[in-house]
Amino acid sequence: MTNKGQKFLSILPLLLLAAVVSAAVPMPLDPVRVAPHIFELEFENERVRVIKQTIRNGETQPLHAHPDRLLVYLQTCAWLENDANGNEQMQEFKYGQVVWADAVTHGGETANVVQECRILQIEVL
Repeated sequence: MTNKGQKFLSILPLLLLAAVVSAAVPMPLDPVRVAPHIFELEFENERVRVIKQTIRNGETQPLHAHPDRLLVYLQTCAWLENDANGNEQMQEFKYGQVVWADAVTHGGETANVVQECRILQIEVL
């Protein structure tokens, strides 16, 4: 074995450890980290993460990112949202409704909810 090969094998365990640790470190735009007053970690293991989100009228969320996830509405929710053309449209969800949500990075929008809204976000890791 060459000297370079031996050096690589000697640092391989450190590289593997670094990969495991970096996978466990939360991403910079993790909603729980950047907005703990809005997003609360309810449960997490190596397969799933469950976050409770509380949307309050007039509150502006900081920039954050979500992976693909399921949303479970813990109460009836309604809010106004601007579409891609700048037109306002009402978003409405019923208590217990389950919705798939694609990955997204967003923030800076001020919530315009009819009443406080609570949602469970279930991320499959």
